[in-house]
Amino acid sequence: MRVEPQQLKAFLLDANLLKEGQFNEAEKVARETNQRIGDVLISQGLITQEELAKLEAYILGIPFVNLEKEKIDPEALKIIPEPIARTHNIVSFRRRGNNLEVAMLDPEDLGTIDFIKKKANLKILPRLTTVQGIKNVLRQYHQSLEAEFGEIISRQARTLDKDALVEKETAAIKSAREEELPLEDAELEKVAQDLPIIKIVDTLLRHAILQRASDIHIEPFEKDILVRYRIDGILREAMILPKRVLAGIVARIKVLANLKLDEHRLPQDGRFKAETEDYKYSIRVSVLPVFDGEKVVMRLLAESTTALTLEELGISGEALEKIQTNLRKPVGMILITGPTGSGKTTTLYAMMEILNTPEINISTVEDPVEYRMPRTNQTQVNPKIGLTFASGLRSLVRQDPDVIMVGEIRDNETASLAINASLTGHLVLSTIHTNSAAGSIPRLIDMKVEPFLISSTLNVILAQRLVRRLTDDKAAYKFKPSELKNIAKYCNLEKILTVLKEEKIVKPQDAWEDINFYRPKSSKECPEGYRGRVGIYEVLAVSSAIKELIVKEATADQIQAQAQKEGMMTMTEDGFIKAAQGLTSVEEILRVIIE
Repeated sequence: MRVEPQQLKAFLLDANLLKEGQFNEAEKVARETNQRIGDVLISQGLITQEELAKLEAYILGIPFVNLEKEKIDPEALKIIPEPIARTHNIVSFRRRGNNLEVAMLDPEDLGTIDFIKKKANLKILPRLTTVQGIKNVLRQYHQSLEAEFGEIISRQARTLDKDALVEKETAAIKSAREEELPLEDAELEKVAQDLPIIKIVDTLLRHAILQRASDIHIEPFEKDILVRYRIDGILREAMILPKRVLAGIVARIKVLANLKLDEHRLPQDGRFKAETEDYKYSIRVSVLPVFDGEKVVMRLLAESTTALTLEELGISGEALEKIQTNLRKPVGMILITGPTGSGKTTTLYAMMEILNTPEINISTVEDPVEYRMPRTNQTQVNPKIGLTFASGLRSLVRQDPDVIMVGEIRDNETASLAINASLTGHLVLSTIHTNSAAGSIPRLIDMKVEPFLISSTLNVILAQRLVRRLTDDKAAYKFKPSELKNIAKYCNLEKILTVLKEEKIVKPQDAWEDINFYRPKSSKECPEGYRGRVGIYEVLAVSSAIKELIVKEATADQIQAQAQKEGMMTMTEDGFIKAAQGLTSVEEILRVIIE
């Protein structure tokens, strides 16, 4: 079931949609770029997506359906799970008895059709549609889920209004706050196992995962509960719930995370797994008492996520070479620095993926173990029983490791042990909280690590931030003088322009006013014009000159100046390169670098 180029050519010429020379030229481009001839014709503006889809449908004898403005019945829509629909560009849009009509872009995807047929136990009637038609239907998965969530909330609210047990529970919480009396475990357990409460929590998790959220914030206030998701590093309001469901939601999450149900005055931390046919997540839970109840934050970690490569993270050029060179060294220390949520752990795992070969023994001590990695011995910190970073690291050294990964250097003891491990024949990878690569060195000295030990062991420091990635549909523009004047308050524009020219991002004769940058463009799928994130980096290799500065206890500014003199590209410069390439916006760069 494939439309051959010659078939397409014959029909296009017969319909007078284009001339033979135009088709032959497009066919040549398709061969050179390894694209479908139809995609080339569309990109050249010779035909529209709808014209191509209708023509292919006619040639193949498959009905064409236009779904660009269609509202799909949620019952028909959810027959095909959203991950399958998104991955294979196939959606179910109508069910009649035992017949299921599905719209798709690729009529050759017989494997997916067969899978849906077996899963749904229905006769599948394939239809061809356009990319825009598929996008319109995919958007309705979220709308359907939000409607389902609203229905569950409404039903739960009605249930709670009639439920004397929950009224008693609410009164008990108020009493406990005012008189500090413990609540009964049995009552909380019963509320947590209430079916509507279970559905609310399950649906909340599912909704957040489909929205690509990394965190869920459940925040109680005087009269209601605010639910917010962190998506691409930015908190967004998701929904407002009635205050009366708070006790049940918190109790349910505590049950899942194996926390104390009757403890409302102290913070608690735990974790649990959420697993369905479509996804598998490890969820970290933090419960904190606040004035109006207990606030819950859940961090969502996809267990199925494979480690990204350094290139996929956005590291390239000389910075990539420096990291790869130092990863090949058998001893020493590599540090990654940045604020919370800047992607340090992801970068660590990308490095470990490079090192993870059969002849290398990798041992880690982490808090928490965020991702599982094959052939790696991962230890979870548990301070309650005395297993800290320091005690775990002390034991790891006796496990004959080649590579040691320490989740974070937080104190003097951990810093000293990590330095000593790198002195005794190990490659140590770790993270530290500072604002720049150069700032990591004074931070280690503040932790009472001897400067000569730092200079002897530290190989390279990578500092990073995450910026939101622009969608493909973005708006190009050039800077106005007033905009450049404002940006100059935060950046060295002359140095950045030099870097852009050296990296051949712009032409040698270009001035700032000649360079195209990009702004987000709102769409139905991505209202803010961003989707996903990319890193901006600076990589400080510890040279002989920098070793001398470390021993002299030089300031971060002095070390930074020497590193830049030796050719280090700063995060700001790397950010402007990515902005000029259209990966992100200048506004995003300024958002993360202005301190």
